[in-house]
Amino acid sequence: MHKRRLPHNPDYNEGTQGMGRKIAVLGSGAIGSSVGADLTRAELDVTIFDQWPEHVESMKTSGLHIQMMDGDLKIQVRAAHLCELASMKEEFDIIFLVVKSYDTRWMTELIKPYLKSDGVLVGVQNSMNNEAIASIVGPERTVGCVVELSAEIYTPGLVQRNTTRKGSWFSVGEIDGSITPRIEEIRNIMSNVGVTEITTNISGAKWTKLISNVMTMGPKGILGYKNDEAHEFPGLLDIQVNLGKESMTVGTELGYNIEPIFGLDADDFAGSDDQVLITTLKTLTAHVGIRARTAPIQDFLKGRKTEMDYINGLVSIRGREVGVPTPYNDAISEISRKINNGELKMDRSNYTLLKEMISNTT
Repeated sequence: MHKRRLPHNPDYNEGTQGMGRKIAVLGSGAIGSSVGADLTRAELDVTIFDQWPEHVESMKTSGLHIQMMDGDLKIQVRAAHLCELASMKEEFDIIFLVVKSYDTRWMTELIKPYLKSDGVLVGVQNSMNNEAIASIVGPERTVGCVVELSAEIYTPGLVQRNTTRKGSWFSVGEIDGSITPRIEEIRNIMSNVGVTEITTNISGAKWTKLISNVMTMGPKGILGYKNDEAHEFPGLLDIQVNLGKESMTVGTELGYNIEPIFGLDADDFAGSDDQVLITTLKTLTAHVGIRARTAPIQDFLKGRKTEMDYINGLVSIRGREVGVPTPYNDAISEISRKINNGELKMDRSNYTLLKEMISNTT
């Protein structure tokens, strides 16, 4: 497929790993707080924005406390409420958007007036949001990012980070696949948070991450289990693999080239689809840890809506568009919808319902 080259600014002045740049982290949940804390630790000029008032006030008064397996980080940060944007005169060179997929459009519209004309917005998110971001700020100001960082937050100012910096992984890429000074700079900046690579296939890399989320966040998002509890569900691995195979088929029909992620290489992605999917699943599980709570579980505990409409639900929607049946993802999506609507609870009993729904459609 021919790639259209975007009109990158030829006068782009690359900083030294972000030095001299004005950086915003928009969204400071568990992942955004982890990113903001590490960039502040690197002595970059960072402002962290969030819509949780108590969390912002805690950051303002006491900073952030990031608990990690290999040590704690307690650091003062510059934090602001979203409403404080209205009284700000400054503009940002780089904005890291770290929000749920369903918050992408309004948050991007909100921050757009504060992004410099030659600035860049980086979507540090799950799912496929690059097109939505580009439609608002322009493709020439959009950079994609694949993220593997597991963290949890339940108390203002306090984050449990499940993946260490060495165990966290990012891949950043220009929409058109080119290698530019700014993508190298963003790689350098994000290297303060975790292992960071550059990809010339950001859409393919993000769809590959979507496949892994479909296999993990999907089942966990309806059952509420942790990684070390998977053995309690006989046949679950087969369901996870089928979720992944559907997602891989849909991605192929959409023209995405699946590529190694999580630091894996081409040899790791050799073999049958089943082998590749299991390798991806095991790698993600090993990096995150056996006791970590995935995002849907955290959302359920907080009484929040999950973003499963943008994970398994997206596969179902795009599958219908390209004529690929997705009964496994359809079942997960329907149960997730009922959980979001309060018709069901996240519970292990949903496993029986899941198997029944799948057997009725396959």
